[in-house]
Amino acid sequence: MTPTLAGISIVLGLCLMLATGMPIAFALGLAAVAGLFLDMGPDVIYVLAETMFSGIANLGYVAIPMFVLMGAIVAGTPAGGDLYKALDRWLYKVPGGLILSNIGACAIFSGMTGSSPATCAAIGKMGIPEMLGRGYPASVATGSIAAGGTLGILIPPSVTMIVYGISTQTSIGRLFLAGVVPGLLLTVLFMAWALFDARRKGFRFGVGAGQYSWRDKLEALPRVLPLLLIILGMLFVLYGGVATPSEAAGAGALLTLVVVAVVYRLFKMRTYTGVFGSAMRESVMIMMIMASAELFAFALSSLFITQSLAAAIASLEINRWLLMGLINVFLLVAGMFLPPVAIIVMAAPLLLPIITQAGFDPYWFAVILTVNMEIGLITPPVGLNLFVLNAIAPDVPTREILIGALPYVLVMMGAIVLLSIFPQVVTWLPDLIMGAPI
Repeated sequence: MTPTLAGISIVLGLCLMLATGMPIAFALGLAAVAGLFLDMGPDVIYVLAETMFSGIANLGYVAIPMFVLMGAIVAGTPAGGDLYKALDRWLYKVPGGLILSNIGACAIFSGMTGSSPATCAAIGKMGIPEMLGRGYPASVATGSIAAGGTLGILIPPSVTMIVYGISTQTSIGRLFLAGVVPGLLLTVLFMAWALFDARRKGFRFGVGAGQYSWRDKLEALPRVLPLLLIILGMLFVLYGGVATPSEAAGAGALLTLVVVAVVYRLFKMRTYTGVFGSAMRESVMIMMIMASAELFAFALSSLFITQSLAAAIASLEINRWLLMGLINVFLLVAGMFLPPVAIIVMAAPLLLPIITQAGFDPYWFAVILTVNMEIGLITPPVGLNLFVLNAIAPDVPTREILIGALPYVLVMMGAIVLLSIFPQVVTWLPDLIMGAPI
């Protein structure tokens, strides 16, 4: 069987299994086993366990469950609600302040979780009922949080950036820095569109807003500031060379647990049963996907599919920006069907040599790839954030959620264009703090 025919067969088999609703990790694993069986026969059984284990036997991956646990602690305790209330009290007089509060809370929460679904769920539970209660259009309320939740995979610490760094052997610290300015840029663009959209639909800002005194504003800060200091401390030890990402993640999770327990006097272990359970489920899901993706990548390599594809793309005598455009289309389509971690583990090692040979910066490409993954989180048929919001706000029709979320897709596409025209937006901060890459 030729590499082309083998590749088409494996991809079609994978798509069929995904279409049945099979979990992604199992679909990747079965497709890989089928491909390897074609190549090796029954001897495939001897490489399965070792290949899958080697895919996750990396100390750097310890950061993933630690960051997931950190987000679960904040989301599953009163800390998340206080964070949201603090922002609302400080921004209530700003026109459209509740929209800004929601998107701002998503941006800050992203710095605690590194996960888009966790960000979307935590802020959505508090923000959507509040916005609907004040008369905001349902599409504005759900769309702004769906888009704001995607910031969780861009603003550091980002789980997807950790996966990208380990998969491509690039610096995780530099990747985190590369996501800071684009993350802030997207936050501002989201806010601008949300305000414009609400005004366009005739909503009068300030309707139903509460009145908060300075005492009310300052009251929530002692409970919120320790969590923000933890984020700043983690970034300092990461970029100051004091600790590795895994060490910083472990310390961050422990400090978050201690702060939440002390501030809210949550000392009974049963309080954290759900927190640790949700963190374990999400962590195991991510690691299973990564292990299966490693097996899938091994199958593609053994059948010379990746080598043939890379050679075919490299042989194309086309403009490098046209090449990048084709890669973006591929990432957009893949993001509609697969979660970010699966796409990064499968595609990043394959695409990195191609984009570097074309003269693109690998850290700039990491941000472009991540923004494409953000788009996939709010686009059907498998827009994970859309399903999260649908579960949180069942009274809001799915059509309204989709209408509110799709304009943010155009905003993110515009951000990709801006980052392509001005790549310094991505590279400036890493070069300033860590120096130009060698």
